Amino acid sequence: MKTPRSRPWRIFSGYPLHESNNPFDGSSSLPTSLSVDGDSLQRQIDELSTFSDTPAPSVTRILYSEKDVLARRYIKNLMGLSGLSVREDAVGNIFGRWDGYEPGLPAVATGSHIDAIPYSGKYDGVVGVLGAIEAINVLKRSGFRPKRSLEVILFTSEEPTRFGISCLGSRLLAGSVTLAEALKKTTVDGQNISFVDAARLAGYMKDEDDLSSVFLNSGSYSAFLELHIEQGPILEAEGIVTAIAAPASIKVDFEGNGGHAGAVLMPNRNDAGLAAAELALAVEKHVLDSGSIDTVGTVGILELHPGAINSIPSKPHLEIDTRDIDEKRRNEVIEKIHQSAVAIATKRSVSLSEFRIVNQDPPALSDKSIIKAMEDATKELNLTHKSMISRAYHDSLFMARISPMGMLFIPCYKGYSHKPEEYSSSQDIANGVKVLALTLAKLSLY
Repeated sequence: MKTPRSRPWRIFSGYPLHESNNPFDGSSSLPTSLSVDGDSLQRQIDELSTFSDTPAPSVTRILYSEKDVLARRYIKNLMGLSGLSVREDAVGNIFGRWDGYEPGLPAVATGSHIDAIPYSGKYDGVVGVLGAIEAINVLKRSGFRPKRSLEVILFTSEEPTRFGISCLGSRLLAGSVTLAEALKKTTVDGQNISFVDAARLAGYMKDEDDLSSVFLNSGSYSAFLELHIEQGPILEAEGIVTAIAAPASIKVDFEGNGGHAGAVLMPNRNDAGLAAAELALAVEKHVLDSGSIDTVGTVGILELHPGAINSIPSKPHLEIDTRDIDEKRRNEVIEKIHQSAVAIATKRSVSLSEFRIVNQDPPALSDKSIIKAMEDATKELNLTHKSMISRAYHDSLFMARISPMGMLFIPCYKGYSHKPEEYSSSQDIANGVKVLALTLAKLSLY
């Protein structure tokens, strides 16, 4: 029986504890009735969005900020109230586990992220974390008992906002030694705060310098599945992801002489700003010339120094993102961009001081057995689905290096994402949670 003290607190907090009345009456057969508490889930999404450094409806939640730490605490509370055993690693990846009746077997994992770029929305990543916790609650309410343990993961820093590294937590879980060394020795944010100092201020890496403790062995999980909003305008129902595109990031710096905008005549200029502009157009050309709709390129950052209207730019900085489901084709585009940068620097008599490929990740294919489990789940729930490719970064890209991987997309309004207008309906979220729950149940019995 709930005490008078605990019952009102839980009602007020919106954190229902979904446990069977009898912990020993569960069934290892697949659940036949799945009930999502959509109102509670939406309330949690709304509450989590209040942990933000910008006013509603926008959400800004940067790695290891005060709001990020508070949001993490919120998620850990929810995990605990759902009966999950909670642990954290040295960088703040958070794990909530529901032990199966054969706990020695590799677990089935699911999860996403809750960090948010400046002035974004409240659904990106969040649906995959809160939805995963609710999927566990759904299975518990149904009386289901998993054979393999089920684990919800909150990944640290999927967004590259603070340290310029996307999917930081999942990259480390996948065993990136290069990243671990860079984080310990050279990685700083825009305020020149080191990653180690930021992590320690947030309560992580307290007595630990060896980030290899975060690494997971291949086979640590029998399967990983991520629920996520589509972030595009294609879906009208569930989307089953067959592959995640191969992304790469490039940093480019040119240097010219600069000078006074009025005093230096046009024939005498070495305008590094125009070199940057010309390279930006070259990126577009090389991407379009690839011949594939799946090749994309974006100059997301273009900064000019000294940044004055009456000064010829002397030091432009570009950051380029290019992606493709075909790794070879993407790499060919990168090489053409490099050739253009060299040629532009020569033509404009400026120096190409840096052309650095920051990351050049391979694509990831979804596991066929996980795809089949998702397809079967949608059919059994009388839902429709569409097979599709994810062209956005996701933690699943790196979890695929540890275990078989799958992704489940739900529609979002007009494809809006990374902006305050980002929205998914409660019904679409509930449908996604049902498919996730049933798929997890299937995978846990394999």
